[in-house]
Amino acid sequence: MNKPSLVVALAGVLLCPAAAATADDTRSADARAAEERLLGDDNEAAWLQMVLPFTRQLAVSGSIVGSLETSATAAGVPASAMLEALQAFATSLDLGRDVRDGDRFYVRYEQTFTSSGAPIGIGRVLWAELKTAKGTVAIHRFRTRDKVERFWLANGQAATPPLMNLPLDVVSISSGFGLRADPFDQPPPPPTAGKSGAMGGPLRAQPTLPPGLKPGTITGEAPLWASAGASSYGRPPTSTTYGRPPGTASYGNWQQGPRSPRSLFMHEGVDLVAPAGTPVHAAADGIVFGAGPNGRYGNWIRIDHAGKLATVYGHLAGFAPGIGAGSTVSRGDVIGYVGSTGRSTGAHLHFELLSDGKPVNPINHPETKRGMLRGPDLDRLRKQVTQSLAERDRETAAEKAAASVAR
Repeated sequence: MNKPSLVVALAGVLLCPAAAATADDTRSADARAAEERLLGDDNEAAWLQMVLPFTRQLAVSGSIVGSLETSATAAGVPASAMLEALQAFATSLDLGRDVRDGDRFYVRYEQTFTSSGAPIGIGRVLWAELKTAKGTVAIHRFRTRDKVERFWLANGQAATPPLMNLPLDVVSISSGFGLRADPFDQPPPPPTAGKSGAMGGPLRAQPTLPPGLKPGTITGEAPLWASAGASSYGRPPTSTTYGRPPGTASYGNWQQGPRSPRSLFMHEGVDLVAPAGTPVHAAADGIVFGAGPNGRYGNWIRIDHAGKLATVYGHLAGFAPGIGAGSTVSRGDVIGYVGSTGRSTGAHLHFELLSDGKPVNPINHPETKRGMLRGPDLDRLRKQVTQSLAERDRETAAEKAAASVAR
């Protein structure tokens, strides 16, 4: 009774190889299709031959109406190609304030087209010039010996912002990086009615904060004794003094002789003067390592950045909302407010730059300065600029000749 069912089962087994072969063919076809999508097929060369892409350099010029961006786009420059150029101009000009209607512009850009004239890609600005009441600014795309291509000004200065900004909008340095006399190791200034001491004296006004700052964000001044062992900032070394008689104290003995002994200590940052409550910005993208009272720094923030760099901000009146250990900040974010907490003689910001944990001068460090071409690179850029200007002059002469013939 079971034999028919056995025959049916065997028949099914005998048919399986054909079905399996069909499945293998399907999988192979799918694999070939996927490979062609990734690597291209034999028809790709024929397609490229059909469209015949070519690259042209185009030049436009005109007067500003509204803004440089809209005027260049109206003249034919792809808006996407102008983005990088606008950023380069912004390193030398305030495009919203310095550029006025009637100012002149010139843009030379490169664009790839199909044989039918359809543009391919976004195009690249090769060089551009902007004439304003403040003067003429020109940017030139240039590849340096290290194979990096970017915009440069005609004088060889990079038309790209530095990787790290200084933390205040207006920078006024009251004390630089390096050895200096201890500002506390001096006699107090004469009392003045109703006024606090200047930057050089120990008297100071209480810091104020912008309206609307949430209560509790001001931590108050950290006592001087709290810094013992926490930081070297502001701590005069015992072996480095200037003009101090042996055995005399550093403060309180100023009236004992005609000389003014002052101890020296290593100032590991720069002091930036600003009114109390002035917003302090993050110098670069990074992660907050710590924020809080820190001895002689007063209210202190440290931010760790890429490349083993870190920045330190001291004497803050308070912290911006959300600033704390582990928080992420972007360059330009407000992180706190100028104050006079900790070992401070007046409202200012103590700003440090650490490289691999060691303090470096933030004013002349490469990360805070725009690049400058020198040597062979600068010579090659000057030749390129000369050739570009000569080419534009030839274009202008040809246009004038054609216009005179048309008349």
